[in-house]
Amino acid sequence: MKVSQSFIPTLREEPGDAVIASHRLMFRAGLLRKLSNGLFAYLPLGLRSLRKVENIIREEMNATGALELKPTVVIPGEMWKESGRWDSMGQALLKFKNRLGADFVISPTAEEPFTAIVRDELSSYRQLPLSLYQINSKYRDEVRPRYGVMRGREFMMKDGYSFHTDDDCLDDTYRKIGKAYRRIFKRCGLTVIPVKADSGAMGGSGSEEFMVESDVGDNTLLLCRTCEYAANVEKAECKPDYSPRLSIDLAKGAAQSIPAFEKIDTPNVKTIEELCAFLKTSAKTFIKTLVYRAVNVELEEKPVAEKFFAVCIRGDLDVNETKLTALLKAAEVSLASEADVERLTGAPMGFAGPVGLNQTVLPVITDFSVTAINDGVTGALAKDLHYKHVAYGRDFEAFMTADVRTVIAGDHCPSCGGELYEKKGNELGHIFKLGHKYSKSMNVTYLDENGKTQMPVMGCYGAGLDRTLASVIEEHHDDQGIIWPITVAPYHVLLIPIKYDGAVKEATDKLYEELSKAGVEVLVDDRNERPGVKFNDADLIGLPYRVVIGDKNLAGENPKVEVKRRTEKEARLVDLSTAAGELTSLVREDLAGFILI
Repeated sequence: MKVSQSFIPTLREEPGDAVIASHRLMFRAGLLRKLSNGLFAYLPLGLRSLRKVENIIREEMNATGALELKPTVVIPGEMWKESGRWDSMGQALLKFKNRLGADFVISPTAEEPFTAIVRDELSSYRQLPLSLYQINSKYRDEVRPRYGVMRGREFMMKDGYSFHTDDDCLDDTYRKIGKAYRRIFKRCGLTVIPVKADSGAMGGSGSEEFMVESDVGDNTLLLCRTCEYAANVEKAECKPDYSPRLSIDLAKGAAQSIPAFEKIDTPNVKTIEELCAFLKTSAKTFIKTLVYRAVNVELEEKPVAEKFFAVCIRGDLDVNETKLTALLKAAEVSLASEADVERLTGAPMGFAGPVGLNQTVLPVITDFSVTAINDGVTGALAKDLHYKHVAYGRDFEAFMTADVRTVIAGDHCPSCGGELYEKKGNELGHIFKLGHKYSKSMNVTYLDENGKTQMPVMGCYGAGLDRTLASVIEEHHDDQGIIWPITVAPYHVLLIPIKYDGAVKEATDKLYEELSKAGVEVLVDDRNERPGVKFNDADLIGLPYRVVIGDKNLAGENPKVEVKRRTEKEARLVDLSTAAGELTSLVREDLAGFILI
């Protein structure tokens, strides 16, 4: 391909709204153009790289035994109403009506259509396991799209879904696809961090995210300095810095030597910090009580549209709202308003506590940290009053006890006890064990070997193509431009004739033909531009190999060309007669380095 016949509008200036390297370089190198906020068009050079990411994903998914489908992007709203996500997905879900008044959705994810397709065809256990996937466009109406295609509104995504007779069968596919994801990202030249994660709106149990480190990442990761433990902060656990007593009897026994709880005056003292100063004690002795409003709670057979809970946690810790949302099987949770707190507890905000609370109205959820407190301080459900000598199990019990603690850097690893530290990351892929969430809500059944009706257990496997491509550039660039890994580079070799005529044109065309016949992808910069302009664009576009052809090096009995890797500072002279063979070998060796066993 010749540059003069292509469409590669490079830019000297950076886009004004570009914050991260991939956003800047994808525009400057002529890979992308913006149509609207969060909407981007891929130009020919960018599309070639995106297609290579797509093909790597397709090859690895096919190798797991998954089969590719092509559903529509426009999905009937009835499917989303069946699954229960018509309302719970919120305003990110773009809905519309057709001319007949029927509801439709622009697909942000594909659980509903895949489940519906399988429901209509599945009848026997002999058809399972079944693993299906698509590579398709998606749309999510993000409130604040940013960082170019790293967080756009429309994007390309690989969605996969598997259907199984039991959990063991699901586990086998889950492991296979997890391994495939590691291969996908390594073949793209990316260093990923697999982490334990929350399943979020997708639902289900087990979940793993594949992250890349990023200064502007949306996710906070907790990693162990000693072992391989890694988790998203939304899911992270830590080794307790206390001795929990989960049994009520044990808790009562531990509290026997503690005086009965009593009220103390705490005038104008509401916060933990103020209490610490007023009582001259540590926040670890306080039982902090927060009132939460939960929406679409599915703890019981019939979902509850709105319910309130009192959440108790040790005074120096914070509640992890993602863990709480998952625990309650809710669409979302948020702190209750001041008016709701006063209505439910009978006290102003800042004086809530579990002792004497009406749990019929406001069930109490205690973090495990509270179970170890047998001489604590907590709100007394009245203005300017607190209780002291409060003990879990003796003075109050809980509707639920669970880990709802936010883990932070400096906490200790739950696996080995090593110190945890933080990194920011961006999610490239996410795999879930969905269980029966969608097969139940959308009534998918089959007959087992005994002729009994069963529901398939499901898995879900997503990966973002645009974000993967942007992350490649984030990891592989310098001050001059992109440094493409060979596997996703739009072309392997860039030929730069100093002046595209005469002997230089003849040598360039000959080299181009030889390389192309050998299967090497070649771009020729045949523009009538100064060498400096061509060299700057070569570094900006970042193809793996650059070959400069000029009269000076072609002169004489042994004509030569100048060959340079994008990753190296210095070029070297290579005989024109052997240049095609040497470049072909180099490209093949580089590609072979990304083929994993």
